[in-house]
Amino acid sequence: MNDIADTVEVPLYRAAHGRTGDKGDRSNISVIAWHARLYPVLVEQITPERVAAQFLHRSPSQVQRFLLPKLHAMNFVLDAVLDGGVNDALNLDAHGKALSFLLLDMPVRVPRELVPLLAGP
Repeated sequence: MNDIADTVEVPLYRAAHGRTGDKGDRSNISVIAWHARLYPVLVEQITPERVAAQFLHRSPSQVQRFLLPKLHAMNFVLDAVLDGGVNDALNLDAHGKALSFLLLDMPVRVPRELVPLLAGP
């Protein structure tokens, strides 16, 4: 990664978009870079450890990351984060659809030369 002075901190949603799915008590969250040149930056920073820390309040029993470089994407599988799943949870978001928004709010540092590739202002 570049020197911190050569980077800008932005929320992940400026560099990527996401999609969430579920199966039982397991949530999967895809993170797809807005541009291929942003993908290596995301792979370096959006690690299973950082994702586990972002979801600490949900107490995931395990976080796995699967890289999909041809799609400029990665998929995270979080176990035991949906309060037992759709049929067991009293949670208003039993499918965990909003979990991608929590992940996409995570800060990332982007090299200044890649700032024009970010989404939004």
